[in-house]
Amino acid sequence: MISKEPPSLLLLASKLGYQTRSFAEAARRLGVGVIIGSDRCQQLEDPWADGAVPLHFEEPRSAAARLAEAVRDRLHEQTVGAILALGDRQTATAAHAARLLNLTYNSPEAIDNCRSKLRQREVLQKAGLPVPDFFSFSLAEPFDSVLPRVTFPCVVKPLRLAASQGVIRANHPAEFLAAVERVARLLSSPELQVTREADLDRLLVERYIPGTEFALEGILEAGQLRVLALFDKPDPLEGPYFEESIYVTPSRLPSSVQEQISRCAGKSLRALGLSEGPVHAEFRLNDRGPWVLEIAPRPIGGLCSRVLRFGPQRIFLEELLIRRVLGLSGADLQREPDAAGVMMIPVPQSGVLEKVEGSQEALETPGICEIQITARLHDFIAAWPEGSSYLGFIFARGRTPDFVEAALRKALGVLRFTIAPRLPVAHPVSGQRLA
Repeated sequence: MISKEPPSLLLLASKLGYQTRSFAEAARRLGVGVIIGSDRCQQLEDPWADGAVPLHFEEPRSAAARLAEAVRDRLHEQTVGAILALGDRQTATAAHAARLLNLTYNSPEAIDNCRSKLRQREVLQKAGLPVPDFFSFSLAEPFDSVLPRVTFPCVVKPLRLAASQGVIRANHPAEFLAAVERVARLLSSPELQVTREADLDRLLVERYIPGTEFALEGILEAGQLRVLALFDKPDPLEGPYFEESIYVTPSRLPSSVQEQISRCAGKSLRALGLSEGPVHAEFRLNDRGPWVLEIAPRPIGGLCSRVLRFGPQRIFLEELLIRRVLGLSGADLQREPDAAGVMMIPVPQSGVLEKVEGSQEALETPGICEIQITARLHDFIAAWPEGSSYLGFIFARGRTPDFVEAALRKALGVLRFTIAPRLPVAHPVSGQRLA
């Protein structure tokens, strides 16, 4: 007997990702079964009680084979209809698994074009798309051989980290040297080395492009881009670090300029070879038009997806994406007419989060609809450029983008965070300081 239930969804996510639960809950509302693939430790026996398949995303081919085997073992009459990757590291495994399971997804080659910032720059430049001048170098190269190639101001980047981690602007040679040394320390840290991510020994140098940043959220189907939202980023992101803060939609740009950004996004996606699923794209806009900063074949990160709701039912982005990739009804709903925004609560300094105050008062700010403090008390949290996690998220809705932006800023001004320095720890035998 053939099952009449919707096909199941494969969900690839980080064990520390904010989004996994939101997608799983959206799938349950739709009556869709979910199999999760996660980078959790294989020695632990299902600590989150979600039956996730433990995977090594740094080995995408073997991870994909393990996932495909697990799917065939678990599902009998039920079929898998789609696969979604919720973070950059998961996309390569998703591409290989999709081939093994005959699912519609982006090709491994297209994913490879996106995973490395250097490779993405090379592909887009070859296609004639607007990207800054760039070059890459090994950390083993002598500094004197690298410096003559730099045009100031510039931006130094790791090739594969996300969320602007390790991204630093330099305006002259002394700042460039300091930036390279700082990023090198970050890349050699145990926290990153344990990921076994590729290219941790190389950096990308780009000419700094002045302008205002915007983010595009969309979805691809057979190569056709549907723009779900264009976000203004009203705070100046000029460096020296590039921690993001406010996203507001709809954009206040003239419709002609919004269309210009959408066309640039479509050309970039085609050049990279992307054809299916969610996309998140970042641009800078100046008097020369939009410049491509980054294209990622995944949904918007963190809890930011909660800012987007669709149709009269006000379904969230997660549910819309699941409907689309599984071919369920309701996938073409339009975004609600009201303005909406999110503030990624910045980390003012590295240290141990000891206290959060003012949450209730901030929540009473007109226009504020939700505040989520995601950083845990008594945990160490790193500020940018070493950091990549925010203190939390503030959400606002209203009639206009200006009202929403003002509400987010007012609510942040009410919140108070106590962050204490992390004290050095002495080795129990030698007495040497470890941190």
